[in-house]
Parts: sequence; structure tokens; C-alpha cells
Amino acid sequence: MSQHKDGYADSVDYDEALDDLPTADELDAAVENLEASGFDVVVVDDGAAALAEIQDRIPAGASVMDGHSTTLEEIGFVEYLTDGDHEWENVHSEVYGIDDDAERQRARREAQASDYFLGSVNAIAATGELVAADASGSRIGAYPFAAENLLLVAGANKVVEDLEAALDRLEDVAFPLEDARAQDAYGAGSAIAKQLIYRQEAEERRTTLVLVRDSLGY
Repeated sequence: MSQHKDGYADSVDYDEALDDLPTADELDAAVENLEASGFDVVVVDDGAAALAEIQDRIPAGASVMDGHSTTLEEIGFVEYLTDGDHEWENVHSEVYGIDDDAERQRARREAQASDYFLGSVNAIAATGELVAADASGSRIGAYPFAAENLLLVAGANKVVEDLEAALDRLEDVAFPLEDARAQDAYGAGSAIAKQLIYRQEAEERRTTLVLVRDSLGY
């Protein structure tokens, strides 16, 4: 069963106006403001280019962990991390290969501090802020500090006018679609339980946003 938006868009009620692609000028303005907030931004044309950008940025021998992301699935990163020809330490496979629940939970927390942590965001304010949320916090927990290097991949459809619109997008686009996915995947819905407004990155070159000129993810 598809876990991409196409699998739910026809059956889920969400605000499609907050999922439109920006104009070229709007995207340029958003990039300028994001960079002023301390985020490194790389704009690419498609998912294949996004995956190539990630492959180029992560050195051999690095420990790599990812938080669940439909966007990472769509660009082929999840499959590449599992089965691809790389020389990274696949922390994700190590963690989820642990049978003991308590030990696996401990390992999940330690994985937040991997050399490279990958994920996405639920909304990008053109004013320079990133917004993301989780039910458990296992994804966004790495974002503010724990991961040594943070690589975020997002479709340009997540760019909205300002922080207020970004929070609306989280509630009215990302949540209903993710809730439907979670029902299918886990038999229980999701929740906006732990929320991050990422306003600024002070550590130079720590956080990179790979922004794809395409509609990806929730």
C-alpha cells in the first residue's frame, strides 16, 4: 500500500491551498530568509537530485539515523540506506534489529546523537522558520541539538507565507494525512503531541535543508 500522499489525498480532507507550490520569486525569498536564520539551503529540481545531494554530503564511516519521513521514502533515501551501496553505519537498522523493547527504546534515544540525522519538516515559513511535529518526539528530538549534522529534505509545497500559515499547515495538511497513514501502518492514529518551531540555527553548517522544486511529503 502506498504511504505517499497519492495514497490518501482523495480520501482525506485537508487544506489544499496550504499545499501549493510557490512561485520562483516566492521560493527565492523564502531561501533568503531561511539562510538569514542560519540554515544552509540547497534547492534541487527533483527527488533524484535530492538523494544525490545527501549521498555527496555524508562521508564514509559516518553513523546515519533517520526519523520517519514520507519525503525520504519518496526520494529513495530509505531504500538506499537499507540496501544501497554506501559505507555508512546504518543506525536505523541496528536500532530496529533489537528485540528487547527497553533496550530498543534506549538505543532509539542514543541514535538521536548520530553523526548525521535525516528527516523532514511539516511546514516552512517563507519568513525563515521551520515547523515539525511528532506523536512521540523520536524524529524531532534530534533536530534542535542532539544530532551532530542535521539534513532535512522537503518539497517546496511546504513553503507557506509566514509562521502562522506554517502552523496552520501542520494542523490542516500534515496532520490529517499523517493520521491516515498511521491508521494504516500502526492501527492507531497520530497526534501533534510534540511540536518544534525551529527559528534559528546558531551553529554554522550544522543544519542543511534540501528544498525540492516538487510536491513531496505531507
